[in-house]
Amino acid sequence: DPSPLLPESDEDKGVTAAPANSNRGGRPAGEQPGENPAAGDIAANPGGGRGRAPVAVNIDFDGLSKRIISVPGVPERQYTALAAGGDGTVFYLEAGRAQAGPGGPPTDLVRYRLSDRRSAPFVSGVAAFAVSADGHKLVYRSAGGGGGAAAAAGGRPSAPSLFVVDADRVAPLPGAGRLTYSLRMYLDPREEYKQIFNEGWRNQRDYLYVQNMHGTDWAKAKAMYGAMLPDVKHRADLNYLMDMMGAEIAIGHSYVRGGDMPDVPQVQAGLLGADFAIENGRYRVTRIYDNENWNPDLRSPMAVPGVNVNVGDYIVAINGIDLKAPDNIFRLLDGTAGRQTQITVNDKPSMDGARSYTVVPVATEQALRTRAWVEASRRLVEKLSGGQLAYVYLPNTGQPGYTSFNRYYFSQQDKKGAIIDERYNGGGSAADYIIDVLQRDFDGYFNNVAGDRTPFTSPAAGIWGPKVMIINEMAGSGGDLMPYMFRSRKIGTLVGKRTWGGLVHTADTPPFIDGGSMIAPRGGFFNRAGKWAVENEGVAPDIDVENWPKDVVAGRDPQLERAVEEAMRQLKEKPVMRADNEPAPPVWGTRKKQ
Repeated sequence: DPSPLLPESDEDKGVTAAPANSNRGGRPAGEQPGENPAAGDIAANPGGGRGRAPVAVNIDFDGLSKRIISVPGVPERQYTALAAGGDGTVFYLEAGRAQAGPGGPPTDLVRYRLSDRRSAPFVSGVAAFAVSADGHKLVYRSAGGGGGAAAAAGGRPSAPSLFVVDADRVAPLPGAGRLTYSLRMYLDPREEYKQIFNEGWRNQRDYLYVQNMHGTDWAKAKAMYGAMLPDVKHRADLNYLMDMMGAEIAIGHSYVRGGDMPDVPQVQAGLLGADFAIENGRYRVTRIYDNENWNPDLRSPMAVPGVNVNVGDYIVAINGIDLKAPDNIFRLLDGTAGRQTQITVNDKPSMDGARSYTVVPVATEQALRTRAWVEASRRLVEKLSGGQLAYVYLPNTGQPGYTSFNRYYFSQQDKKGAIIDERYNGGGSAADYIIDVLQRDFDGYFNNVAGDRTPFTSPAAGIWGPKVMIINEMAGSGGDLMPYMFRSRKIGTLVGKRTWGGLVHTADTPPFIDGGSMIAPRGGFFNRAGKWAVENEGVAPDIDVENWPKDVVAGRDPQLERAVEEAMRQLKEKPVMRADNEPAPPVWGTRKKQ
């Protein structure tokens, strides 16, 4: 068949006379009163009704690659969930345009018609959709449906918002076609627990990355743990039982989680992004975490412009309630996360002369405290190395980890070496990008015609001296693989403690009927010698250093200190040979004397 996207004329073809038996009423052929459809279009079905005859589809594979064409009127963006509509119509989701809801990323539902040869927004803020078989109707769930405040607070998700609209007409108005519905079911929890238990067991049997179940007698494990199934009275107990059964396989990443848990109302306590000490019967501010208050992810409630709270001040009241020890400051902050809260502060432990400010407490201080720790570590490396070493922290091997690496590594290219800290690394993916950059060497220089004329290296981005990576037992998964690659490629020295030892990957885990899951790892890592590696053994350091609690409480970091010591030793033994000046100008244009 010819391409549906061949050039067409836009000339007006005029009005032609309608045939005598034309459809004047606007109904499809075969639906006029008293009219029978063409026999070739109708096939009898066993139920006695009428249905369209099956269509034979033949694909001509010869020359298929030469018949691929770009679709006009569709800009290059991120699209998912392509679905066919009526004749000449397709629908798909486009990420990043509509406002995000609590239940997922922002998406637009877009419709493309061959008759128009362009895409057009159909509905905004769609999480999922489906088109009816005849292409006339479309049902969609709005973004955020099934989530909302209740889900964010840990309670049962709210019912999703569903809409049914015409798929072959003009785009619907916002809110049109909303369905009002209520679903109820009878449930026998014991029978459901039995089904979930059996399904979890089958998932491990059928989808584990090796077929021998690590030597476990899996049928015996089912019988042993299944004997306790009649005593399970709570969904959390079922997770615990299945977790213990899964532990027989002795593998990491085999998480059992989720499920239909009872609602537990939660109230989010607010935090002020500060440390306190009880002095003179009051709460005194000893530290305010204010590293990057311009960053919305690092907002510190008491460090915003217009709030004049200083280290050494006392918090004497919250929302007008007097605060004195031994009363707990967090009792008065209960339920204040994300809400305007009045704090009363004074430079002395009394209400006389106190001043009040309205702040918005945060739900967690983790990011604030982590960034403070990272910056303190960077300053310590700067001090111990005399400014010669960079410090780079890698919280994980996902996008936040890559962002942290790019930010800290490339902004310190004036350093001669680097300390790469991957302690507490939460994993994510194979961080070969980071390893490739750390392994990079330069090939030469380009001269610099500006400033002090210090030459540029080629490639320009990199730190060319010794590199030491700090590891510990809380780094795993991608945080296991990264030090493995660091050592395998002989980039530098590992300092600290053996990593977690969980290097299998997970994928396509089917959910249980109530939304829970039991993960069967889908891929394991083995080395170039053909031996399984890292899983259940971790990556050992070259220099073993323990961070004992007494040292950490005293404000020391022995692992970091030893890493700096090792990098400085290597830098002394093998200084970075980087040119500071360009050679004498070439004289290629000088004519030789005859």
